[in-house]
Amino acid sequence: MRAELMPMFWLVLTLGTYGLSRWLYRRTGRYLLSPLILVPALLLAVAAPLHTAYAEYSRDTHWLMLVLGPVTVAFAVPIWQQRKLLARHWLALLLGMLAGSIASIGSSYWLAKVLALDTSLTLSLVPRSITTPFAMPVAQSLGGVPELTAVFVMFTGVFGAMMGGILLKWLPLRSSLARGALFAVGAHGAGVSRAREVGSEEGSVAGLVMVLTGILNLLAAPLLMLVI
Repeated sequence: MRAELMPMFWLVLTLGTYGLSRWLYRRTGRYLLSPLILVPALLLAVAAPLHTAYAEYSRDTHWLMLVLGPVTVAFAVPIWQQRKLLARHWLALLLGMLAGSIASIGSSYWLAKVLALDTSLTLSLVPRSITTPFAMPVAQSLGGVPELTAVFVMFTGVFGAMMGGILLKWLPLRSSLARGALFAVGAHGAGVSRAREVGSEEGSVAGLVMVLTGILNLLAAPLLMLVI
């Protein structure tokens, strides 16, 4: 009976903590109560005493990962909606995405070498600054561990979204294009959420840049295999 109940337990707990976190975040506006932070913390607090391995949790909630397929296809929507913006500012967006991607990949590779991480961990860390539906295939094509990459992506998004709000107070970024791109390139999905709190235009730009950066890195994966 216990083996039959555990999968349902983790599914219900994951969805329940997500719903609770969204409700708390909407009522308080405190970023520490957002789903990206509170849900993993609560799940870890329950999984640790039960000695539940990540592989077991992943197996019991694998259907959640299947959602990434439709999400990836749905990324075509913001590109179509912002096609006029893309046509006007394609060069600035391209240069920004290239600079951000190079800085992210370079810093990840440097950090991995400083920490003397093995090859598998290094290749899992490299695509940490692109959104999960793109980061996992990139990690797999490079020879990393996609599930581990998803964890790195989550931490990068949380930290990047927090730092993005601080940087906006110090950097002279007056245009919605620059502010939205800052969040998207540095913090992908979490950054898009924060950008929407700054303004609707920033959120639209962030959504577009996040998708395009993911596609750019996915197409560049074969080249990364030669460089890294």
